[in-house]
Amino acid sequence: MNENNSATTYTVPVPAGKAGQRLDSFLAGELDDISRTRLKVLIDEGRVSLEQDGPSGGVLDPSSKVLEEQVFLVQVPPPIAAIPEAQSIPLDIVYEDDDVYVIDKAAGMVVHPAPGSPDGTLVNALLGYARDQGGGGLSGIGGVERPGIVHRLDKGTSGLMVVAKNDVTHRFLSEQFAERTIERVYCALVWGVPKPSQGEISGNIGRSRVNRKKMAVVKGGGKVALTRFKVIKAYGTAVSLVECRLATGRTHQIRVHMASLGHPVIGDPLYGGGGKAKRRGLSDSVLAEVNGVDHQVLHAKILGFMVRKGQSPLHFESNYPKYFNMLIDKLKNI
Repeated sequence: MNENNSATTYTVPVPAGKAGQRLDSFLAGELDDISRTRLKVLIDEGRVSLEQDGPSGGVLDPSSKVLEEQVFLVQVPPPIAAIPEAQSIPLDIVYEDDDVYVIDKAAGMVVHPAPGSPDGTLVNALLGYARDQGGGGLSGIGGVERPGIVHRLDKGTSGLMVVAKNDVTHRFLSEQFAERTIERVYCALVWGVPKPSQGEISGNIGRSRVNRKKMAVVKGGGKVALTRFKVIKAYGTAVSLVECRLATGRTHQIRVHMASLGHPVIGDPLYGGGGKAKRRGLSDSVLAEVNGVDHQVLHAKILGFMVRKGQSPLHFESNYPKYFNMLIDKLKNI
């Protein structure tokens, strides 16, 4: 076992006589302090790997059969505080009433505490805001680690989010998400120009069997996912500004669906839009601007929902953040 400030790594060799067991069952038998359920989660999160000098068993899955002489590395993230700390962190609150906050989240901010991001999150900031305002709070349905959180934006995605202040509102918002009546419109800069220029992407999304940290369009299983897209502006043949309307809300949905079309979101570190871009038709100055972005160029621009039954829906629209506008200004010149 190796411990550091960020994680604990266990080295687990497969002894003679234990080959053929399921990976999750084998590890649970070797690591007395970690449950099989927890180990399945760690495997799915990509926190279990093979030492390079051991025999390969292919893609790791909880049901994978272990081989004799394999050596597994199990990385266990540190525990996080049960109750997030209230922190005074600047927030762009575009609307607030007795039931909800509407936040314009900055790219780079994590929504709730998790391994690797124990504080400095949107939840920490909201708790700090409520404290500094002399009261109020967040709904408890999301649990102590995710109070008020009805939906998420990825760390690198900017834009509009609604957060519930009480349990009644949380349940009502969750019903609207489940019934697909929430209006959610995102804008993204993607590589290339999709043809046709508008349409639907309906591939189911599930955990990738090649890289457990990624999601993927899957042929079997997964969850139904539907994205409606439209090209707003093409910049030559190199880049497009695309509008995406979500009918469902799966993990990484827009990023996965656009990549499945062969048009990944620029800057996306997971789905083919990152790295040092060298694209035909882009000047050195544009490439320098693109390569300076270390996250997906994706913005939650429009959000509409009802706070109470029978009331008119609220509608919000967010301006592009500064970095997004700078990229667009550069692209106008190609």
